[in-house]
Amino acid sequence: MFTGLIQDVGRVESLHALEGDVRLRVASGRLRMDDVALGESIAVSGVCLTVVEFDAQGFAVDVSNETLSRTTLGALIAGAPVNLERALLATDRLGGHLVSGHVDGVGEVVSIADDARSQRWRFRAPALLLRYIAEKGSICIEGVSLTVNAVDADGFDVNLIPHTLTHTAFGASRVGDSVNLEVDLVARYVERLLALGNGELGMENR
Repeated sequence: MFTGLIQDVGRVESLHALEGDVRLRVASGRLRMDDVALGESIAVSGVCLTVVEFDAQGFAVDVSNETLSRTTLGALIAGAPVNLERALLATDRLGGHLVSGHVDGVGEVVSIADDARSQRWRFRAPALLLRYIAEKGSICIEGVSLTVNAVDADGFDVNLIPHTLTHTAFGASRVGDSVNLEVDLVARYVERLLALGNGELGMENR
């Protein structure tokens, strides 16, 4: 699990085809690597991936064809910035919201407008995901926990404060860019429970 609070902006060092899929190498700057372990999870632009190699300068992960086809990782090139977050510890503060690192779909940056010292960003999202996005609810975009300002049938808006713009890869994003989206976990589970119906939920019915 993650919080959506970005710890570092890394750079794609290399992408190598490997037996049908891809090994991705990321160079990290501020992300602590001294206590990283093989097999642990790191979110790369919102995608939970498993560390298969690491050193003081960065780490490598294997990216399956499923992940390449369902996220923005398949379009990455060497030098591209990526948001990085290590997995949540039980003792960490939950400053953002609970994020699984399992991307629900890919959206698109529609517009960027100045809003005092912040910027208001509008995103297009797949219709199937918009049902889970609520005004003042949480959304994870490229691994960043954000609050939804407005939502309609075509997309949704968020505000990015100066700190977010300077401490995430959003500073390099442009209109038309694709983004990884993960909706709030609670919304998905509530819908699932409602779909099952009360008669199928209780342990006494098993």
